Amino acid sequence: MAKNSPEMRASDADRDRVAAILREHTAQGRITMDEFNERLESLYKSKTYGELAKLTSDLPDVDLRHLPVKASPAAKPARQQGMHSGMKAAWSAWAAASGINWVIWLIVSITAGGFIYPWPLWVMGPWGVILLVSTIFGDNKPKST
Repeated sequence: MAKNSPEMRASDADRDRVAAILREHTAQGRITMDEFNERLESLYKSKTYGELAKLTSDLPDVDLRHLPVKASPAAKPARQQGMHSGMKAAWSAWAAASGINWVIWLIVSITAGGFIYPWPLWVMGPWGVILLVSTIFGDNKPKST
């Protein structure tokens, strides 16, 4: 980018490279997630090389081609690889929503003075079946990055 004039228009590929650099600085702890999100918002509004350069001017240069290689997930036994983080998040959301619904049902049942149909089963049942099928038959292994 240094060989281009600051007034020249930047391409989507240039913006993607700067986004990758910002992600790396966030991963290394140089900028916070809030700063990252602010810079990313500015990044996709940027039109010129000069605007892109301002987003990283206070950060050291990062050569994305020479980052340390992370351990390959294939090198670990299958039982240690675990579940894809997206699937873990889906199960966590299911558990949280189910728990909240059961608490609401319990409070309503107690205050109503009698048994109320356990409607949370209709919330957690179909959603849980879909997650279970996705977990068993889907590709939920962690992706190598």
